[in-house]
Amino acid sequence: MYAVKLIKNKFFPVNIPDDVDVQEGQFILVTTDKGEEAAKVSIVNEEISKLWAKRKPEPLPFIRVLTKEDLEKLDTLKCEECAALKQCRELVAKHNLSMNLISCRYTFDKRKISFYYTAPERVDFRNLLKDLTQTFKHVRIDLRHIGVRDETSMVGGCGLCGRPFCCGSWLRKFDSINIKLARDQGMPITPGKISGSCGRLLCCLNYEYSNYIDAAKDLPPVGSGVMTPDGVGRVCQLHFLNNKLAVKLEDGKIKDYRKDEIEMIDGEVNIVLDESFKYTEVSEEGVDLRQLEDDKNSTTGNI
Repeated sequence: MYAVKLIKNKFFPVNIPDDVDVQEGQFILVTTDKGEEAAKVSIVNEEISKLWAKRKPEPLPFIRVLTKEDLEKLDTLKCEECAALKQCRELVAKHNLSMNLISCRYTFDKRKISFYYTAPERVDFRNLLKDLTQTFKHVRIDLRHIGVRDETSMVGGCGLCGRPFCCGSWLRKFDSINIKLARDQGMPITPGKISGSCGRLLCCLNYEYSNYIDAAKDLPPVGSGVMTPDGVGRVCQLHFLNNKLAVKLEDGKIKDYRKDEIEMIDGEVNIVLDESFKYTEVSEEGVDLRQLEDDKNSTTGNI
């Protein structure tokens, strides 16, 4: 099965006629909701083919394979996009608008130019649009407000894992993420370790969350009283990967035990735990953790 990689770095299926000879890595012209766009051909593996067979995404219509002259035009368009972005930024500064221009894209036929921007609040860009219309004549102007997650998806880069951003390679939809996902997985609540380049919580916190919840069902909850081989204690942390628990004993020491080495006990246990196991809204560095969660400026799906 063939797929194409658009400039936004995401893969989409495409219907290429059987009588057209197309090689992986070639550029073709396809029709998108924005108009005619150039895209790079890739051959997807069997797993992706099966996934698309289930989800049945609408393939992009194929127009033709790009010629040598078309590729030269594509290079010219990229240069013109850089110049257009600079011009638009100058106009934004002229009108003193609170918006951060991220990128601009021409359609292949130059009938439409899209400017992508982030902004903390709604922007009145009517005067800006008038100036853009005068600057880019006979071209349809499209100003698109996107979120910080969308921005990271467009810009691209590598995550903490060393691999390309999920949002810039295969992730189509942003699921809602909150700080509870990190806490339930026993991760250190340090903004630099649980947030991505977009400044929001890592998308991958969702991937294995269900496995951690299933593992926690067989373990005593944090804060519960237990009897250990060394006496009474309270569970202060769950180690999911090795299926052990960290227990604070009456003498203040913290030791790890297997599940079969302890028994839960009824009643209160007079052992004070650190506040770190409780859900708080502020990290150890004093950062408001709510700022890492999704809000109206996280994503718009407007790419």
